[in-house]
Amino acid sequence: MASEIKNLKKAAQRIKKAIEKKEKILLFSDSDLDGVTSLVILEEAIRSLGGRIQAICFSERSLEEMHGFNKEAIDFFKKYSPALLITLDCGITNFKEIGLAEKIGLETIIVDHHQILDKIPKASIVVDPKQKGDNYLFKELAAVGISYHLTQALLGNKKTPALKKSFIELTALGTLADMMKESEDNEVFIKEGIPSLRETSRPGLRALLKVVAESEDSPKEIARKIISLLNITEVKNHLPKSYLLLVSSDELKAEKIAREVCEKTQERRLKIREVTQEIEEKFDSQDSGSVIFEGSEDWLLVLTGAVASRICNKFKKPTFIFKKGKQISKGSVRTPKGIDSVKAMRRCGHLLEVFGGHTQASGFTVKNENLDKFKRCLIDYFDNLKL
Repeated sequence: MASEIKNLKKAAQRIKKAIEKKEKILLFSDSDLDGVTSLVILEEAIRSLGGRIQAICFSERSLEEMHGFNKEAIDFFKKYSPALLITLDCGITNFKEIGLAEKIGLETIIVDHHQILDKIPKASIVVDPKQKGDNYLFKELAAVGISYHLTQALLGNKKTPALKKSFIELTALGTLADMMKESEDNEVFIKEGIPSLRETSRPGLRALLKVVAESEDSPKEIARKIISLLNITEVKNHLPKSYLLLVSSDELKAEKIAREVCEKTQERRLKIREVTQEIEEKFDSQDSGSVIFEGSEDWLLVLTGAVASRICNKFKKPTFIFKKGKQISKGSVRTPKGIDSVKAMRRCGHLLEVFGGHTQASGFTVKNENLDKFKRCLIDYFDNLKL
């Protein structure tokens, strides 16, 4: 592709400078598989050049934290200031938080692929193909795809064949996990990365293959099984199990983590099924109108995306599923093809604390006092939407 991602070289040059000057580097990412793989390959690229990664932190998807980069992360990182902070798979809608980070001496590089709102945060460098002035023709990269291109710019001819193979496997997994279009760059990642999974050099992936891979499975089936286990995992001490598994160099430790991940996934699937059935039974007996907007104090926040996907697929309507907290609620949004969830929330943005994401998969945080107003605003928007 002739053009290049805006600010990608600039970000690579700034990271190289940090490596040369032994500056502290901090990494923050979303905790889904796209975010985790984005961080892993950038971390390994920086370490291979001798970079000093001082601390790593992932979003914990709790009610206390806002979507993406948040105040809890700033509190975690502030003891390392001054430092270079890189946010991956998040940050593009975290205006206040990026401003706070810069104020306490954390120079910030945002590497994201989510929809741009009306402006971009005042970070030192922003890498997002969807921003104005970006001439890169393919806009459907996952965050890990952008991270992969960034490692190319960082390493150049220092990227060994083994490192490239390892990175492209993770890039393929993250791209598939985030359900990006399988064309252009993504097609290359998937075609090169997925078939080599059976011969992966990563102990963590080898441990998973022992659990999930059957001899008659196609490479794509193996990949989807791995994704189903790793896309949402438990986060402890700011690190998700998926990250610990992917970076593990110990076969026995990796096998232990793989077993734990499998057990937790089974528990989570049961809970997703229960919540989905509860909502389906309600709307099978009544008309949901133009939008499905459901929440409960009893539902786990981490499950809202999976539940919203299933409900949206069944009823073919914009679906907002949220976990209700004491003062705020957080949730996930899924919409049928052709309906822009971020555009809908932008219309109701004055009622929200934070929102953003992809066209058909996004999230929001709202004060409970604004829940009913938000619902009415959405109903009004979708009732009048001309497809």
